[in-house]
Amino acid sequence: MQNPNVDLNDALKKYFGFDNFIGLQKVVIESILSKSDTFVIMPTGGGKSLCYQLPALLQEGTAIVVSPLIALMKNQVDAIRGVSENHGVAHVLNSSLNKGEIRQVMSDIENGITKLLYVAPESLAKQDYTDFLRKQNISFVAVDEAHCISEWGHDFRPEYRNLRNIINEIDDVPIIGLTATATEKVEEDILKTLRMSDANTFKASFNRPNLFYDVRPKTKDVQKDIIRFVKGYPSKSGIIYCLSRKKVEEVAQVLQVNGIKAVPYHAGLDAKTRARHQDMFLMEDIDVVVATIAFGMGIDKPDVRFVIHHDIPKSLESYYQETGRAGRDGGEGYCLAYYSYDDIEKLEKFLSGKPVAEQEIGHALLQEVVGYAETSMSRRKYLLHYFGEEFDDKKGLGADMDDNMRNPKQKKEAKDEVKLLLEVVRDTNQQYKSKNIVNTLIGNANAMLKSHKMDQKDFFGKGQEYQPLYWMALIRQVLVAGYLRKEIEQYGVIKLAPRAKIFIENPTSFMMSEDHVYDEVDDGSIVTNTKGGGASDEKLMKILKGLQKTVAKKHNVPPYAVFQEPSLEDMALKYPITIEELSKVYGVGEGKANKFGKEFVALISNYVEENDILRPDDLVVKSTGVNSALKLFIIQNTDRKIPLEDIAKSKGLAFDELIKEMQRIVYSGTKLKINYALDEILDEEQQEEIFDYFLESETDKIEVALDEFEGDYEEEEMRLMRINFLSEVAN
Repeated sequence: MQNPNVDLNDALKKYFGFDNFIGLQKVVIESILSKSDTFVIMPTGGGKSLCYQLPALLQEGTAIVVSPLIALMKNQVDAIRGVSENHGVAHVLNSSLNKGEIRQVMSDIENGITKLLYVAPESLAKQDYTDFLRKQNISFVAVDEAHCISEWGHDFRPEYRNLRNIINEIDDVPIIGLTATATEKVEEDILKTLRMSDANTFKASFNRPNLFYDVRPKTKDVQKDIIRFVKGYPSKSGIIYCLSRKKVEEVAQVLQVNGIKAVPYHAGLDAKTRARHQDMFLMEDIDVVVATIAFGMGIDKPDVRFVIHHDIPKSLESYYQETGRAGRDGGEGYCLAYYSYDDIEKLEKFLSGKPVAEQEIGHALLQEVVGYAETSMSRRKYLLHYFGEEFDDKKGLGADMDDNMRNPKQKKEAKDEVKLLLEVVRDTNQQYKSKNIVNTLIGNANAMLKSHKMDQKDFFGKGQEYQPLYWMALIRQVLVAGYLRKEIEQYGVIKLAPRAKIFIENPTSFMMSEDHVYDEVDDGSIVTNTKGGGASDEKLMKILKGLQKTVAKKHNVPPYAVFQEPSLEDMALKYPITIEELSKVYGVGEGKANKFGKEFVALISNYVEENDILRPDDLVVKSTGVNSALKLFIIQNTDRKIPLEDIAKSKGLAFDELIKEMQRIVYSGTKLKINYALDEILDEEQQEEIFDYFLESETDKIEVALDEFEGDYEEEEMRLMRINFLSEVAN
């Protein structure tokens, strides 16, 4: 047993060299030493591991630590061995060990040497291990990354669900659950599944005041933006997260050819390569790791200066935990995420093959991510509210540490709309999720609302003067303001909070932040209509649009066939004054620069001189050659009249991905001969009809074209015809 007279501060100094505990560490340790079930929610960087390591070292017997990742176990075992003279003080027991190593681990446990045994849940479930551990002196069981138990957690693992039964088989010992992220729903789920509802619960603040949160719209130039950002942190450590292995490899390669010391990290690499890349990062042989979420759990590197999300994560828990790897030493931590609703739709597609219950959970978690990404209120307040913590966005620590607070968006008085919203929630019997509340407000009678006869109520459609997006944004802000709450049991159902009744009876001012409006551009990129840092020169933009029309008339083509609007905006941002510089502008390329560019660069050159403009030293991103190789492959194979489906298959592309690649080729000014493919699907008259439409139309947007022909043509046919049209008239 632990000596009751032991001074915890002396023990802390002896084993770990620290003078003082931080945050809740001391009270958590005292709870564990008193043999009580204990539940700890402590953000990344809050010193969670020490909460079970120190009590394990102070007590007789072995503490079992259940952990989900081998990398995490290895790091922690190395750390504990570093504070003890005895190598056997900590061990892992998992699939990476051979028989001889397993015998050594068991011997050290039997001889009372091992204080901490790290196991994966799958290993703990093996009958041989359970039988062995049942005969040993176990001090307690710590379940690390306890959110893995919950289907509502960001990293659910089914093998975690049965842990309580396995622990009962071993011994009746205290259980300690620990996690860095848990909403009320996840917290409730963990306590219920581990059957420890009477546990002493300790919840640290989730606020990390040294982290700066920034969300930017994701455009085609995202890699260029990332390189510019990383080069602003020379020789500093950073992590870039991507959702797919393919994207990890691509981004790592682009960084490397642009002189940044970067390596990829994902589950597709062999264990040796992963371990090597992780060590290179820890030892600072490289600066940046580009990774899937497989990287970082338990990586104890205190001086990570930035965390970039190339793709938006699947849940706010994931986002919080991944951004939490920045600035763990209390120094600067910049958290930059790129957001496109396209990414959300891709994640929703991944969910479609899963069981219905899992889909519902996934969709609900994604909606929270959308809310965070699109909001223009304090991101810190939004994030902390998600974890059930209130935050004062005027006086709280780190109150100005996000893009929305540094560059506040416009606000409008929404007192009347809030009152209407609260009344509709009340009068629909508090039974709907956000979507159906919005449908009721705008008067959109779906099957559920009709079955409840809501379309016959006098409040139905009372808010139709506003768009659905407006009402969604207002619901998010009213939730955070504490007038509404989300039901935990029926996740996502909106209920009135106690304060709502007071507001309905006596409405007070409610200033609503106007959200960013993200407009879909036809090529799949996202632009924001809000003005901020990096905005293009509006005066030059007007002049360029005038020239665009003049050049279009001269060549007898629509203006968009000369240069598209995003290209003009990029010109008004970068001021290219040579054909070579113009060819680097978004969506231009060499062919188009040579064909139409002469007058544009002459105009911009005069404008720069007359207005005494200091041009930005624009960053030229070197290509890895992957895209240019694909471009060449497509040009060569369309020249040979190979069926488009075969071209796509041979490169492992979906057909719509091939169309996007072909669009990029023709928009940058290169000709593609695809008449042979069109002849297979459309007759001469149909091709002529669509060609004439594009020639006369003011826009090349596909949805406008589809509306014009009222369903006569498929979207795929229209896209291929647009590629052919641009190829013929603009290139």
